[in-house]
Amino acid sequence: MPETPTTRLCRHSNDAIHLRGQNLVDDLIGEVSFTEALFRHILARTPRPGETRIVDAVLVTLMEHGMTPSAIAARMVHMSTPETLQAGVAAGLLAVGSRFVGTMEGAAGLLDEIVADPAGVEAAARRLANDYRRERRPLPGFGHHLHRPDDPRAPKLIAVAEAEGVPGRHIAALRALGQAVDAASGKHVTINATGAIAAVLREIEVPTRLMRGFAVISRAAGLVAHIGEEQERPAARAIWDLVDHAVPYVEDE
Repeated sequence: MPETPTTRLCRHSNDAIHLRGQNLVDDLIGEVSFTEALFRHILARTPRPGETRIVDAVLVTLMEHGMTPSAIAARMVHMSTPETLQAGVAAGLLAVGSRFVGTMEGAAGLLDEIVADPAGVEAAARRLANDYRRERRPLPGFGHHLHRPDDPRAPKLIAVAEAEGVPGRHIAALRALGQAVDAASGKHVTINATGAIAAVLREIEVPTRLMRGFAVISRAAGLVAHIGEEQERPAARAIWDLVDHAVPYVEDE
């Protein structure tokens, strides 16, 4: 017989709701911040001093980045279904992936590999940098099409985490990988925001497999803002017209 499925997230009765054993009304509403509540709900523990500040910094960093694919998708879908705000937000969240917004997952995997390598941090970083360079693969957590020579968000995030006294192993791995990437490419390549986020979230023991979820939580707020602006000052039709002119029809040869 298969084991009976259980949940540890929530239970309710006629007069109470409990989230991970805490009373929603008595213990949580008006008593803790949203960040504290989501940390405990996702990771099954109360955040230690400083961890809430680190997660807040990550959520603020990822909330907004202009007319990127997620924002464009949200606006276009909202134009098609203005009666369902959540459809536009959902469309935008589907774009949180391995190329945009969600790249911290891949970067965290690399940092985990470096930290665990018995050859040592520097050797592991050099091996990975050379492998990616040789195979001409994009290295998650590195490079940015706008922020050059450096992404200003990365050092700020690391400074916030270090000020809160994190162990520093994954930050050290990121710095070693940055040095190895520069050496392999023969030029400076910036550590971008998602590379820094991968390091600081791993420092507070956020599992790599859940890391992209923090991007989803953060970007949802930004997408609501885009839809709010779309309702007041529509841009989706102009975006549609730009694409219509930029991608002309041509006959098959």
